[in-house]
Amino acid sequence: MDAKRRERDARGAERAVAAELIRSGWAILGVNVRAGRLEMDVVARGGPVLGIVEVRTRGPRSWTRPLGSIDYAKRRRIRRAGERLWRRLRADESLERVRFDAASVRFDPDGDFCVEYVRGAF
Repeated sequence: MDAKRRERDARGAERAVAAELIRSGWAILGVNVRAGRLEMDVVARGGPVLGIVEVRTRGPRSWTRPLGSIDYAKRRRIRRAGERLWRRLRADESLERVRFDAASVRFDPDGDFCVEYVRGAF
């Protein structure tokens, strides 16, 4: 798969997850949010909870499943990014906690998608 297609699939996956969150009543605060050199795929708010979502997708011939590809180092980077974002937002006293979720997106050949979502994944 070429780099442009991977980028298009990643952006499509992030949009699909954001749409699912909106349908569940969450407000999207940002997609591809940066905290210094670190990046968070989707940042959303559901009431007093700040949700940071790592989005993964894999092709049909991949050796690993999307959620299985989130290794220790990646989880550590996402947590650091979330801590930086929390420090920036902590003046908002209505936020009570941060939750780190993960989502897997599978695209069908006809353009439909399926989102697998794990709350409190790490």
